[in-house]
Amino acid sequence: MMGTLDYIWMGVLAVFQGPELFSLFGLPVSATLLMILAGFLVGIAVGATPGLAGPIAMAIALPILISVFGYTPDALLPVMGFLIGVMKGATIGGAVPAILFNTPGTPDAFMTTLDGYPMTKRGKAQKALRVAHFSSASGDTFSDIVLFVCAPFLAIMVEAYLDLPEKTALLILSLSFIAAVIGGSAAKGLISTGLGLLAAYVGTGEDFYPRLSLDSPMLAQGFPITTAVLGVLIIGAVLKELEDLWRTKQARGTIAPHRDTGDQRLHWADIRRLLPVIGRSALIGTCIGALPGIGSTLAATLGYSVGRSHYARTKRPDAPEFGKGAAEGIAATEAANSSVSGANLIPVLSLGIPGNAAAVFLILAAESIGGFNPGPSVFRFTADAVNPELVIAFGLFTAMMIANVLNWTIGGLFMRSMGIMIHIPKHILLPCVLLLTLTAIYVQETRMEVIWFALGFGVLGYLMRVVAISPLPFVIAFILGGKLEETTRQAFAATGSDPWFLINRPVAAAFILLSVLVILYSARKPKAKS
Repeated sequence: MMGTLDYIWMGVLAVFQGPELFSLFGLPVSATLLMILAGFLVGIAVGATPGLAGPIAMAIALPILISVFGYTPDALLPVMGFLIGVMKGATIGGAVPAILFNTPGTPDAFMTTLDGYPMTKRGKAQKALRVAHFSSASGDTFSDIVLFVCAPFLAIMVEAYLDLPEKTALLILSLSFIAAVIGGSAAKGLISTGLGLLAAYVGTGEDFYPRLSLDSPMLAQGFPITTAVLGVLIIGAVLKELEDLWRTKQARGTIAPHRDTGDQRLHWADIRRLLPVIGRSALIGTCIGALPGIGSTLAATLGYSVGRSHYARTKRPDAPEFGKGAAEGIAATEAANSSVSGANLIPVLSLGIPGNAAAVFLILAAESIGGFNPGPSVFRFTADAVNPELVIAFGLFTAMMIANVLNWTIGGLFMRSMGIMIHIPKHILLPCVLLLTLTAIYVQETRMEVIWFALGFGVLGYLMRVVAISPLPFVIAFILGGKLEETTRQAFAATGSDPWFLINRPVAAAFILLSVLVILYSARKPKAKS
């Protein structure tokens, strides 16, 4: 008779006694363990390098790994262990350039720049990095524990209560919330969101003729996601930083480097103050991660927004404001975006639906190698015979816990050692970042026109920063645009071509009503202040 503990034990053994890579002092060394370590190191390296986010490293590594390990079931855990290592390493590494250079290594680290970089300018870069590491590792651990305990039950509940119309309404609510919250102005947020949706729908769709392509073969293929996201976020930020450097040089004649001053340690008093913020954000990130198709960027935004509203009520008089170097802002963002990674596997394993770009590659690996089909059958506890997919699932849980241990140990050393990067002159670093970003985009797409697209989106991101429009709603709208159209079409068809499917069902109607209220409330705030 097979019980739950038997499956857990078999999953642990599958990781530690899997395919042997070599022997050390007569002891076999598991390939899966080394691949998790290698993936984690690659992840923190690419996460700390603007323009080389985790999904890009996964996209390059996946075909190489499959060609090395083959298409056998034994290849599943080593390959997926590497991808999990990259996912977790890139999440924590993305905070490094966000704090040191005001340039997010990953899109979900954008909110970290708002308080991390002001702390660096005040000479508190090392402390900001310690806050980011502690918050990220705490949120990640919390999320993984929830995944292990609740994955089968949460997946069933989400699928039971959210049908296609409710998922469509939830995506609309997500976009409305982002547009209303980010940037402090609903109008600017809606403009940014509208531009993102417009870019997402160029050349795509199910029509015979490509949409909005102006008869151009280049536009008919649409904009690759890397050109839009990295162009607006990374290249736009680099162009704005170069302009700021030039203006500073013109005004002062020289550019003074940032230097660490004062106490950089993270004391128990700091941890005690940050724990409630981390707890709230970890809970938000875990809930967002458990919902299919939402992703870590929205979790970071929600965590930051909730943290800011609570901080405004409890702030000490001498403490800095949110967005001006508050450690709580870093903690709120990093705990939220890191806690998505564990919960994100709930819809991946149970429903086969990815919550963010990193999860897409886990599904691609499973489909390419074979032997594991994400879906409801994964969590079927068969007592009379072994369910191999459930063993793989518990093997993945074990891999995530190993990556968590690496996160607490190597991740901390890495975050502290990265403080030395602050001494690199920005007029040398920024062109290198620009070159790395364009190289990463070209490696992924290998078409010359994607470079022009990326530069065009970079100019758009620069102009948005000049007129104080946040680029984050643009990025989220671009990522969710395709999903929104697909879900809307499916919901329309599933309801018998009912044009009112968004308001005929109570949960969907509640989401739509909430979307309108969020926009109206946000639009009223400036008038009330004036």
